[in-house]
Amino acid sequence: MSPPPGWYPDPSAPHLQRWWDGTAWTEHRSAAAVPVRQPAEGGGSGRAKVVALVAAGAVLVAAIVTGAVFLGRSDDGDGPDVRTVPNPVASGAGPTSDGSSPSQSSSGPSADDPSVVTDQLNGITLPLLDGWVRPQYVAEDDVVMTTDGTYDCPGDSGVCRHGLVSSRTVSQSDQSSPRALARQDIADAADAAYDRDLVGRRPFGGIESHRQVKSGQIAVAGRAGYFVRWRVTTAKGPGGYVESLAFPSSVGTEAPVIVRFVFDAGEAGPPLADMDRIARGIRSIDDTATGGGVGSSIGPTK
Repeated sequence: MSPPPGWYPDPSAPHLQRWWDGTAWTEHRSAAAVPVRQPAEGGGSGRAKVVALVAAGAVLVAAIVTGAVFLGRSDDGDGPDVRTVPNPVASGAGPTSDGSSPSQSSSGPSADDPSVVTDQLNGITLPLLDGWVRPQYVAEDDVVMTTDGTYDCPGDSGVCRHGLVSSRTVSQSDQSSPRALARQDIADAADAAYDRDLVGRRPFGGIESHRQVKSGQIAVAGRAGYFVRWRVTTAKGPGGYVESLAFPSSVGTEAPVIVRFVFDAGEAGPPLADMDRIARGIRSIDDTATGGGVGSSIGPTK
């Protein structure tokens, strides 16, 4: 808690006192009067005065390092209550020594930031991590980012990418809860990624098997969501990981949104940790500072 307004030792000039208005330092200063206990009758010794002055100097030096010290009375009246006023030069809590205000760091990405991609329809931004680019020459309309570069598909002829992320609005479904939507979508997401493409080819020779490796509740842009992740084995190539992440949009009619992740397995595929990093970095366009991520405080899903 900040101390009340008053005169305190100036952190940048300990021989002066400076007015603290309760939240920040002002430019009002005055000569500091350091109280020194006087000796008892008879004048006392010079050593007592030296000890008192040294002690006062130590307090002022400490004020420069950790902040100005305010001496008052504790609420119960048993003794002095020592509070620390933030040192504006050291902590940035007030004006700097040249009178300018410290710079404030941004709490979240901007929708115009080149390090994010924007899905205007669903009202979200997604972080564009190293190794990821905006989609180019991609047939699917809802793809928002891909890994950089392509390679020859191991199955039917064509070019493949080691990673894809897409987002779409759920327009028709009997389900409404994120948990049900994610569980319903994951099979379609796997088929679209590793079984047959839009023109019926099998770039990976088809899916041979799959297993669920992870699922659970997650906060996405401050909204309660749910995800399901599969490890897919294909007839050709190393297979990969597919995830369906469902959550309600924070814009418009708040229709459900599905974000799909497709990551090739093996050394050539993107780091699996990127899947979690992108999911945690999803923000609402209206509030880019909105937090998300596993473990955030969210309400239960159905």
